[in-house]
Amino acid sequence: MPVSGNPPPSRTAALRGLCGSFAAPPALAAATVFVVTLGVMLAARHWFDPVLFICAAAALLLATSAYVLVRTHRNDAHANGETNAGISQSALNEARMMAIIRSSMEAIITIDEQQRVVIFNPMAERIFGCSAMDAIGAPLARFIPERFRAAHAQHVAQFGVTGVSDRQMGNQRVLAGLRANGEEFPLEASISQIRDGDTRLYTVMLRDITERVKAECAQRQAREELRELSANLQNIREDEKTRIARELHDDLGQQLTALKMDISSVEQALDASAGAAVRDQLHGMRRLIDTTVASVRRIAADLRPVMLDDLGLIPAIEWLANDFTNRYGIDVERQIETGDARFSPAGATALFRIVQEALTNVARHADATLVTLSLQAKEQAFELSIADNGQGAHRTAEPAAKSFGLLGVRERAHMLGGAVDIHTAHGKGFVLTVTIPAETVQMQEIQT
Repeated sequence: MPVSGNPPPSRTAALRGLCGSFAAPPALAAATVFVVTLGVMLAARHWFDPVLFICAAAALLLATSAYVLVRTHRNDAHANGETNAGISQSALNEARMMAIIRSSMEAIITIDEQQRVVIFNPMAERIFGCSAMDAIGAPLARFIPERFRAAHAQHVAQFGVTGVSDRQMGNQRVLAGLRANGEEFPLEASISQIRDGDTRLYTVMLRDITERVKAECAQRQAREELRELSANLQNIREDEKTRIARELHDDLGQQLTALKMDISSVEQALDASAGAAVRDQLHGMRRLIDTTVASVRRIAADLRPVMLDDLGLIPAIEWLANDFTNRYGIDVERQIETGDARFSPAGATALFRIVQEALTNVARHADATLVTLSLQAKEQAFELSIADNGQGAHRTAEPAAKSFGLLGVRERAHMLGGAVDIHTAHGKGFVLTVTIPAETVQMQEIQT
């Protein structure tokens, strides 16, 4: 739109260009007349007309002045055109920027050095429940819970000096915002600063993450419930194993032993007239009972070794290592240094099952000839390590072949507040390291 009745800039520039085009020929013609007149006078050495000379000089002066004036106006018009174009471009850029800010899906708030709001976009209006008219000019602290205001002001001041902020979208701790109705909500923020002359402006981009936090809390709660369910199932399973093992050892074992004694009595009661075939059959029955008793004891020990409850963790691990060597022919080097530690029943069971599962994993997959078993008392923790010299990496390379045994090891360690670390490489064996806090596996002394 034209301003104050002036013609549009494009029209003014066109008029000035046209005037310049018409001013140049008269100036050139006046200069030619003046030169010709002066030449004629000089040729006629004794003839000089003052009037003619003055008229020619005046024409030259007027034409030259007109040309210079037009050129000056043209240059001014060109300069003014550049200025107007710069102003127009700046206004266009500002309009584009404001359009981006208004349409942004993030809340954008700009504050000055006194932390007063100067820009408050529609998304900020939506998440804070406050109109831009009410927000602009208000202190930023209005949108921050009172207990966080001092820390936020200090952070902004530090950012103004150093230009470094730990608040980057998606990579920081969750902050808290305050809606107009007094409701607090979680948000993420990133901050930047610019200088506008002598003034420093801070722009904060905010994201309301209420729904994400709710989803994360629900997921975390579901995970914890599943872990509690897994722990409860593990405990029930251990109790059931203990019950079955004791019944096998005490009930079925005793009955088989009694049956063996009865067969021995029958053999002694037979007279010499009994046939050799009958005696051989009785001998075979007694050997079968012996084999059955051994199988029952082995199954009961696999379910729950009696010595774990009667003698404790270390003897149970020693028995497990010896039994592993006898079964699979794989040597087990033991490095057990626990001092005078007394393990709780739950801690002893968890550590024993971890060792048992690790050795089973070696027997099934490692193709190893040597296993190193280490249980060391560290500072306020116990470190259990089982390493083999087998094939290594390929055991865990196939996603389809998920190891539920290792998953069970992780769950048992998590139940005790511990951590599991696995190191493996092709041809360099497999190392399973479990670190568990001492307070969760040791027997707690009763204070009197």
